[in-house]
Amino acid sequence: MPAPLESAPTDPALSAGSAPPPGPARRRRTFGVYIGRFEPPHQAHLLVMLEALQSVQKLIVVIGSARAARNTKNPFTAEERQEVTLEMLRAAGVPKTRVLFVHVRDYFYNEALWLSEVQRGVQHHTRGSSDIALIGHIKDESSYYLRSFPSWEFIPTHVVSELSATDVRRAYFEGRLDDVRGMVPPAVHDFMTRFQETAEYADLRAEYDYLREYRAAWQSAPFAPVFVTTDAVITRSGHVLLIRRGHRPGRGRLAMPGGFLEQDETLLACAVREVREETGLSVSIDLGAQLRATQVFDYPDRSLRGRTVTHAFHFDLGIGQLPTLHGGSDASEALWLPLSEALAHPELFFEDHHAIIEHFLMRG
Repeated sequence: MPAPLESAPTDPALSAGSAPPPGPARRRRTFGVYIGRFEPPHQAHLLVMLEALQSVQKLIVVIGSARAARNTKNPFTAEERQEVTLEMLRAAGVPKTRVLFVHVRDYFYNEALWLSEVQRGVQHHTRGSSDIALIGHIKDESSYYLRSFPSWEFIPTHVVSELSATDVRRAYFEGRLDDVRGMVPPAVHDFMTRFQETAEYADLRAEYDYLREYRAAWQSAPFAPVFVTTDAVITRSGHVLLIRRGHRPGRGRLAMPGGFLEQDETLLACAVREVREETGLSVSIDLGAQLRATQVFDYPDRSLRGRTVTHAFHFDLGIGQLPTLHGGSDASEALWLPLSEALAHPELFFEDHHAIIEHFLMRG
């Protein structure tokens, strides 16, 4: 699961950067846990952290969407978000020793793995202590994860704000830095200003513009479109067949061969066609005979292009020499990657492709 909490709760009367007034007296917990993506940390996040630190001795900040490829929804690495969070808290007078961090990957299709990674990360810091409180605000169904840790006391925040990291990113990628300044603490604004001078920002800005135009092309449709795609996970002799995307979105990212379903073909035929077009895999290899499993992947936010449901097929070509490949169609390169390398590097992959590959390979 991607860590939730794009927006954080607060009293509008509170001034930005100031700690909320103390609530009713309660026993101070040893550890507090605050979960979010913090893409980027904004004023409401800061206020929640300052409020939490009045109730706990140490605050464990769980940073979600770690080890993911940069995109316009996740522009900053977990390490960058950790560093800028420490800096904004330092500026607010919080000693570095009172804040701990956990980085958690997205597990779009395996909630149990996400929960276990949060638990394991927190336990690494608490070292057996059960004196733990979960900090948060039950805003709507997206806040369900706050009910997923019953052994931790829930401490609701008094911070209630409409401020959203989505709005911050929109202003940022549209070049409205003055608007960003009013949404984030000075330390975060300074970091975002520096990042704006990097090649990574230039690439993300171009992708943001591409995606905005892509979605605008469908705005006049009578109903929001649902796109149907297929993807192929092809394994042979401990390797997986991948492409490197040659176009936006996700240019340069690793991906499975796949693409959009055409009007006159079946899902399986679409998957096979895309494999041939993008990888040059020989037509002498009968993929249909090597089909081992199929699965639909429909996480609603899996693609920034819009609602996209993919039907994935796992083909196992057994053992032997790796067939010759050549990238074509939308791929700048086709390659066989050792399974160990593919599984170890989710940050190299487009959208949820690593999670889909992981799903089939972990089934054995």
